[in-house]
Amino acid sequence: MRFIYGKQDLANGVRGQENCFLLTNGLGGFSSQNLIGGASRNDHALLMACLRAPNLRWSILHRLEERLEAGSAAVHLSSQEFADGSAENGWKHLCFAEVDGLPRWVWQYQGVQVEKQLALEQQHNTLAVRYRVRNDGSQPCTLEVTPWMQFIPKGKSMPRGQSFQLEGSTVRSAGLAMQIQTNGQLCPTELHFQTLYYRYDACDGRTETGRAAANHRITQTVAPAQQAVLEIVFSLEEQTPSAPEILEGAARQLREWEQQGSFSHPLARQLACASAAFLAQRASTGGQTILAGFPFFEDWGRDTMIALPGCTLSTGRFDQARSILTTFLQYEQDGLMPNLFPEGENAPLYNTVDAALLLINDVWLYAQYTGDLDWVRQAWPVLERIVRAYRSGTRFGIRMDTDGLIAAGQGLDQVTWMDVRYQDHLPTPRHGKPVEINAYWYNALRIMEQLAPRIGQDSADYGALADQVRQSFRQKFWMEDKGCLRDLMSGTRQDEQIRCNQIWALSLPFTMLGHDQEMQVLRTVQQHLYTPVGLRTLSPQDPDFHPRYGGPQKDRDLAYHQGTVWPFPLGAFYLAYLRVHGFCPEARAQVEDWLLALGPALREGCAGQLPEIYDGETPTASRGCFAQAWSVGELLRVFEALEGPAPVFLQDK
Repeated sequence: MRFIYGKQDLANGVRGQENCFLLTNGLGGFSSQNLIGGASRNDHALLMACLRAPNLRWSILHRLEERLEAGSAAVHLSSQEFADGSAENGWKHLCFAEVDGLPRWVWQYQGVQVEKQLALEQQHNTLAVRYRVRNDGSQPCTLEVTPWMQFIPKGKSMPRGQSFQLEGSTVRSAGLAMQIQTNGQLCPTELHFQTLYYRYDACDGRTETGRAAANHRITQTVAPAQQAVLEIVFSLEEQTPSAPEILEGAARQLREWEQQGSFSHPLARQLACASAAFLAQRASTGGQTILAGFPFFEDWGRDTMIALPGCTLSTGRFDQARSILTTFLQYEQDGLMPNLFPEGENAPLYNTVDAALLLINDVWLYAQYTGDLDWVRQAWPVLERIVRAYRSGTRFGIRMDTDGLIAAGQGLDQVTWMDVRYQDHLPTPRHGKPVEINAYWYNALRIMEQLAPRIGQDSADYGALADQVRQSFRQKFWMEDKGCLRDLMSGTRQDEQIRCNQIWALSLPFTMLGHDQEMQVLRTVQQHLYTPVGLRTLSPQDPDFHPRYGGPQKDRDLAYHQGTVWPFPLGAFYLAYLRVHGFCPEARAQVEDWLLALGPALREGCAGQLPEIYDGETPTASRGCFAQAWSVGELLRVFEALEGPAPVFLQDK
């Protein structure tokens, strides 16, 4: 899908930083800058390399300073704010920025046109940059490109005294070596530093400045009435393809990703392409995983289990789905799935109650798509251990009560997706019996009941226990006066807050409510929580509602699940709406109309991606991660449901 940002979008240096692009390399590395060619965040980098897939990431090449000399005049083409208040203002000469899979920029100055394209090589820490310079002026022009480097772990600050050595066409620093290939003239310079200002970190209360270093520049001179191409490849590897090979290969790969899933709607094809950005290798298992979001997140168990159906199954990436699930199955402990694989060699964290239940759901969906029961047989012992652990009790207060419902959470452990903890304060305490966890639990029991006989296993008492859970759930969670479900069973005021978590009780393969109850839940969610770009996490009528997300860490944490809009539950709302209305033509038409709002959303923030969150009151500008896996995956599932017959696994009861 083609996104073009012209003068009207890039009217000044602040507006030009509102949007960015994202390229990924399948290892966990990425390339991202704002659309006027600068770094607005500490985590922006043209080459964010991944030294051990997928989480050991280093910012190698932070940005490129681009300067054009035409006759006696010289201007910047790049744009960047600095800590001392100065700035490069290349946006003044920028005709447009285009993102059609790969980003492209076109500048004009005194009869000289400069076009820039760049791409990452898949499965390698290699960036290719190509400039086309057409000199229609009367004097020679020179394009001068200065790489500003960091050679630091992602999210860290460059230490004082860090050294950089240029040896031929190799830059060495911090024990790493970056190779440079170019047809331009590589000119050594004295080592010098600059301190950048990160506007989008500043507004979030993050570290707002960072340093970068340069010790060379690359130039290309073009005579009047002539054209030239300047190509540069930056890589942590000694042998690399040429810039044209990398650019052409990346463009071809993006077109292939766009076709996966065979979607007809252009928004769906864009989401199919966007979903590939989150798929990455995991060196520890030799398999694949899903990164939760860019630029901040790693591979989180909960996010992976929610994103997987859309990012892999809806797009026909069945091998990747099996590999990802196999990766997580290897890490099961005490019936739990990892919540987070930290950077480096640290052990996984298991503080999640939903990831393991969602894994059972994903195994079921994988079986529905592929019929691969041989693999399900291999996974079965882990599924049994999960159910057994939840019944008998496991870590973090996760246990089945006598009514068959699941309770979870203890002390300061936040184990649902509303998991913020600020120091010793829990902004969204959900200890007790959360509504979505018990919806997942019932769904998992029915899946076990259905799968067992298909693979020659004993279905045990899964069905009987599921019947008990359904009876208890209807009795204890339904609020007749509000026409919706309690968010929690804890005996606190928070129990009856109107939250989006109840929508998963309507959208899973196996659900518990009667049709009239489901219709009432839909109406309540639509009335209180629905927005065109996501569901609010709390009703605006609640006294705890926070209308805006931003500022220092404390302010962001207090707002994160207290009204902030999240796109990913919108997928469940649309799927529930379709299922509850029997996939009738009127329901399909309504959802198709609602989905039109994704067009502007895909254009805002990170071009072609959906973000993590928006403000709760007026959700216009994206917040948090500018590209979020479960946002993309869950909306992809909606397009899949619309473009084909009603999925069988959305109609089972």
